[in-house]
Amino acid sequence: MARPANPDCTGSMSEHTEDRATDAELTALVVVSHHRSDALTAAVADRAATRLEAAGYRIDLLNLHAEGFDPRNNVADEPDYGNRDKRYSEEVHAQVDRVHAADVIVPVFPVWWFGLPALLKGWFDRVWNYGLTYGRSKSPMAGKRMLWLGLAGLTQDDPNSDLVITLLEGPLKRGVSEFCDVPDTHVAALFDSEGQDLQGQARERHYRELFTRTEEAVDKLLADRRVAACR
Repeated sequence: MARPANPDCTGSMSEHTEDRATDAELTALVVVSHHRSDALTAAVADRAATRLEAAGYRIDLLNLHAEGFDPRNNVADEPDYGNRDKRYSEEVHAQVDRVHAADVIVPVFPVWWFGLPALLKGWFDRVWNYGLTYGRSKSPMAGKRMLWLGLAGLTQDDPNSDLVITLLEGPLKRGVSEFCDVPDTHVAALFDSEGQDLQGQARERHYRELFTRTEEAVDKLLADRRVAACR
């Protein structure tokens, strides 16, 4: 289907997602950071990927644990600020090629100790390296968009829930995305991811709500892109 010359910028999100041509040929890199394939983190990542695929995106699912990514840094991957063209390890270049190929990047992760899991932190430390994602006059990350999906065990009314929001809005959105020239970045905190004290249908309903919030976060990212394109 050819992309319409004058796309309708006033339609609903559901109308837009049915028109796959709007996002044809675009790639979404969904990065999963959890050691268990049956964890809620993996299920949320799958739901986000399905939503993006329905909008016409090609999905590159990067499961860091399943692919055996090593989060430990090493001498080969230390940045050389006097040489932005330094050749890092083959593992890093293979990973950053997937980052560069993506139009949308969606890290999905549990919030542990109000921070990133070591696996995901190590991925950013090693792969989002000097000269690869920042440090150039022409940014290799320009035009990309991001959605950070953080799963927090505490409830939204917990007195420490503000620390989760601070993590997403500060070190991640500003400190990583915007620092690497990705200002079009959204964040979503999925609180009470453990569904404490819930049983039976109440627990199932709770997780359905988390999946709905995941889809809403993806929809907002896609809708904001289309609004910007229509200006």
